[in-house]
Amino acid sequence: MSAAQLSLFGPAQDASAPPAGRYPSAPGYKSRGTSSAAAGQMAESAARLRVDVLREFTAGEGTADQIAKRIGRSVLSVRPRVSELSALGKIEQTGERRKNESGMTAAVWRVTP
Repeated sequence: MSAAQLSLFGPAQDASAPPAGRYPSAPGYKSRGTSSAAAGQMAESAARLRVDVLREFTAGEGTADQIAKRIGRSVLSVRPRVSELSALGKIEQTGERRKNESGMTAAVWRVTP
């Protein structure tokens, strides 16, 4: 993966990318208060995890649950990063679905060509 692909934040962003402090470049929230405070507190760790998740997608496609398992992180922290990466145009759905731990099917994702 190139440095440009991993540089999801900061000066290497193109002009069409959202500002670094706004979704999807940072964790989102629906209302001010505890939700916005939590998003602000985890912004730095979410940015690092987003890069780790993108690296893992570079190694091979998978569901959010599969990626979480491969990197040893909670699916609850990985799923939002998958949504952010999708909104940033870094990953896309393959059209395939696989069963996850809950028995439901989930989208399979890959790095956008």
